[in-house]
Amino acid sequence: MTHNEEKSQEFLEYTLSVILENTESIVIKKSIDDLGILYELQVASSDMGRLIGKDGKTIQSIRTLLRMIGSQNNERINLKVLEPQS
Repeated sequence: MTHNEEKSQEFLEYTLSVILENTESIVIKKSIDDLGILYELQVASSDMGRLIGKDGKTIQSIRTLLRMIGSQNNERINLKVLEPQS
């Protein structure tokens, strides 16, 4: 794992721990392919509103900051939010 990958994962984990209430239910899966790094995120259904934010502003800001971290090493970083499990 490169330093940039560690930095992006640490950023994501820290940000989610501050924003969300049910931190024990946060699941982050990382995959790397030709397109770059993809984080798949799953949170509790009660935290979806907090994660998305008003008009999607919160999740869009997190994605933008992750892309900025990736651009420091010419890597693409994307974040996909999965539907919460019932």
